[in-house]
Amino acid sequence: MDNSLIIFGGLFILSVLFSKISDKYGVPALLMFLAIGMLAGSDGLIGLEFDNAKIAENVGTIALIYILFSGGFNTNYKSIKPIFKSGIVLATFGVVISAVITGVFAYYIIGFSMLESLLFGAIISSTDAAAVFSIMRSTKLKNNLASLLEFESGSNDPMAIFLTITLLGLLTATTVIDPYTMSIKLILEFILGGTMGYVFGIIIPSLINRVKLGSWGLYPVLLIALVAVLFGLTEKIGGNGYIAVYVAGIIANKKEFLYKKNLTGFFDGIAWMMQIFIFLTLGLLVFPSELPHVAMISILMSLVVMFISRPISVFMSTIFSKYNLKEKCFISWVGLRGVVPIILATYPLSAELENGQMIFNIIFFMVLISVLTQGTTLNKSGKIFGVIESPKSTIPNMPSSPISYSDIKQYKIGESSKVIGKNLTELGLPDDFLIILAKRNGELIKVSGSFEFMQNDILLILCNSELRYQKIIRIYEL
Repeated sequence: MDNSLIIFGGLFILSVLFSKISDKYGVPALLMFLAIGMLAGSDGLIGLEFDNAKIAENVGTIALIYILFSGGFNTNYKSIKPIFKSGIVLATFGVVISAVITGVFAYYIIGFSMLESLLFGAIISSTDAAAVFSIMRSTKLKNNLASLLEFESGSNDPMAIFLTITLLGLLTATTVIDPYTMSIKLILEFILGGTMGYVFGIIIPSLINRVKLGSWGLYPVLLIALVAVLFGLTEKIGGNGYIAVYVAGIIANKKEFLYKKNLTGFFDGIAWMMQIFIFLTLGLLVFPSELPHVAMISILMSLVVMFISRPISVFMSTIFSKYNLKEKCFISWVGLRGVVPIILATYPLSAELENGQMIFNIIFFMVLISVLTQGTTLNKSGKIFGVIESPKSTIPNMPSSPISYSDIKQYKIGESSKVIGKNLTELGLPDDFLIILAKRNGELIKVSGSFEFMQNDILLILCNSELRYQKIIRIYEL
């Protein structure tokens, strides 16, 4: 046990420290994590024995649940609103186009059966948001391109997962599956997944605001449990659990609730931990000595994905969008593959398909190629295509109407007020009505989201319109 903990902790520490290379030299953190896993594996320096694809698949499923929820939870709904239509088309229609084109090429280049080839295309069809934005977090892109790429990368995983599971089911099915039944199942999965995600996205903020737990540390535990229940329930009723957790994260982020900033930061850490954990696991699963045998095929298929499948899917999906030729070329190049394709590649491996190991090895090699080529040239390609916004040297304008003394109001909560016992977040006050300070029993208290109102509290309120002030006081019955 002692040795296991030392090795486990040491690998995680190495992964975290090596991520600094990503920040300094633009090498994707994904590559660092995979490399450490491979060095620790049976073919590596430490020689850890691990070849259980089923465990890797289960670990990958759990990791994906929280990576997707965190992706949605960190998505600002206002930022995705202008690009929502383009993003949805890219994440659904674009994934299908990419999977089909890649599958057709795999049929002729690799020699798989048509169903296996389409499965291969589906596995490699999704892009990785974490890998892209870990490199470009300091780069500001024009025309909402960053929001589009982030939304597409976060929302195209469920479609790739659905296609992979469906095609794998067709390959392993003992009976013939009716195409009509399969289409109805696909539509139902998306509808149920989206609906469950929306419902839980509304429930989560409301529950957090009302449950009033004794310690802040219990709120992350509650949210982890809610996400697990959401995924399980959605899958149980025939919906797509991955869509559900992603949608729930986006909808929950729209609302204000207790410890929102802390919980967002907590799940960002959870997402990183899950990524490191799954990358190390997948790095252990791969046998580097087998990779040279698929090197040429992997390079050819990578070229197909980068220069044929991805560009065609992007140009077809954005044909009616506002983006120009250079912007579409940049979107095409930011088709960076990451953790999801490798996790999905464990599915045929654990299902013991005849070509399962070969599919896994090729996908793994293709992800490495994508990370090394696309991942290290994103900033450079942004400059070539002219999509990076130049930093402005001008001093921002001062507000035209500075705050005056008359904008600050004082209000005392009476005994009949309906806000007594409620916290600030629970009220959902508008942005132009700010309660900045409270006085209770002679003590000044800074009002935060968890502040609970009591009778005789004296509130200091900032509102720059008397009519607006009186209207909100009446509506909320302070």
